[in-house]
Amino acid sequence: MLAWTIYISFAAAAAMFLLKPDSRQGARVLALVAALAGLAVGLAGALQHAGGGLVTIQKYPWVPTVGAEYYLAADGISLTLVILTGLAAVVGILFSWNVELRTREFFAFYLALIGGVYGVFLSFDLLLLFVFYEIAIVPKYFLIAIWGSTRREYAAMKLALYSFIGSAMVLAGLVAAYVVSGAQTFNLVELAKYPFPASFQNWAFPLVFVGFAILAGLWPFHTWAPTGHSAAPTAASMLLAGVVMKLGAYGCLRVAMTLFPEGLATWRNAIAALAVVGIVYGALVSLTQRDFKFVIGYSSVSHMGFVLLGLMTLSTIGLSGAVLQMFSHGVIAGLLFGVVGRMVYDREHTRDLDELQGRRLSRTMPFAAVTFVVAGLASMGLPGFSGFVAELKVLIGAWQTFPKLAVIAGVGIVLGVAYTLRAVQKAFFSGDQEDVPGAVHGGHAHGESAITLPEKIGAVVLIATTVLIGLYPKLLLDWIVPSFASPLFDGLRKGGLL
Repeated sequence: MLAWTIYISFAAAAAMFLLKPDSRQGARVLALVAALAGLAVGLAGALQHAGGGLVTIQKYPWVPTVGAEYYLAADGISLTLVILTGLAAVVGILFSWNVELRTREFFAFYLALIGGVYGVFLSFDLLLLFVFYEIAIVPKYFLIAIWGSTRREYAAMKLALYSFIGSAMVLAGLVAAYVVSGAQTFNLVELAKYPFPASFQNWAFPLVFVGFAILAGLWPFHTWAPTGHSAAPTAASMLLAGVVMKLGAYGCLRVAMTLFPEGLATWRNAIAALAVVGIVYGALVSLTQRDFKFVIGYSSVSHMGFVLLGLMTLSTIGLSGAVLQMFSHGVIAGLLFGVVGRMVYDREHTRDLDELQGRRLSRTMPFAAVTFVVAGLASMGLPGFSGFVAELKVLIGAWQTFPKLAVIAGVGIVLGVAYTLRAVQKAFFSGDQEDVPGAVHGGHAHGESAITLPEKIGAVVLIATTVLIGLYPKLLLDWIVPSFASPLFDGLRKGGLL
């Protein structure tokens, strides 16, 4: 059943071109129906495989001459990220209901990206995973270059170049593993059983891990992220932060760490240190930004640092916290970018916090203000939201393994409170003029009615999700934790790393 998340997305992307060029409403409805269908199938499939163990979905010969298979499978980690992708897809469309320029093409690229993301999370053949990974990269370029804003061509090219450099590193590592194993297969489960020589692992692991981690925003390879976020249209920003950055972290966990456990042991401390640098650096830069989107962009780099730090703890509590943080950050960052990009920038035509400071948006856009405050509290890790549980688990795992780094990471959380409160104050609650609902800024009337129903629905869905997981994280942890008992992680267990 889960395979249909991929097929529905690609079929809907192709069906967009059967619509008339001026059929904007038809394109929106088709995209929303497809995204809802993908989410429904993902939820149904997740409930069907609720144990969290590894389950084969489809397995057919694909390229027999090299041993590649069309092998789709899922465990609790995959299920969690499939549901995140479905949520991000639906809410991104709701926040893009106003797209008028080449609407068919916009949603065609959007759905193709979603199909590629589903494919990555469900692929257990490394060649197939790489193909879906590349499919997810290509639409990002066009979404930013055509429908983006500030320096969109530069941002699109920078993102594409970083992505393809990372992809080249990953491909080189995967081909090397294929040749060295002599197994004549790209099956991840089979390759994970092969005892690669330690000398090989020591260079193959950083090659593959960093190749994937570039997309996860690992410092110092993170600079594409804030630039891409700031230039991307709202839905693309939500997808970049919500699911595309998770592709990188997922690849680090699913491929690099399972194939090369001895290389992981060698490089573990260095990567943990880079993750903590990313946490603090992203938070410090967010604290100094004037561009509202750059604040959220560097915040994403900081929060993704917790994911990478959690992976390096190599304990069940830290690893499960890292996966939970992938889900949590996807929801919260999507909400933040929805408010900043669609609710604020599309109406105010500026993201400069100094300019917004005098407009008292809490009065002219109360729904946006309340939504951003809630999202900001979730981002800060307030108890009751998903971010609190995820980051707490990561910090506990880090304290057990890297106590000094855990303390420094805690400083990043404090800085997160500071830059979030600064953004809230400047964007929504500053200004001396007594604005009232319906006031005019820059020739555009504002007020509660200015926020459309699709935007409100999207915001409520994301808020409800982060609260639900914050209050009852067991919903996801019951899938995530059993995944680490699968044969894929035998190499880590045999090396005493898990």
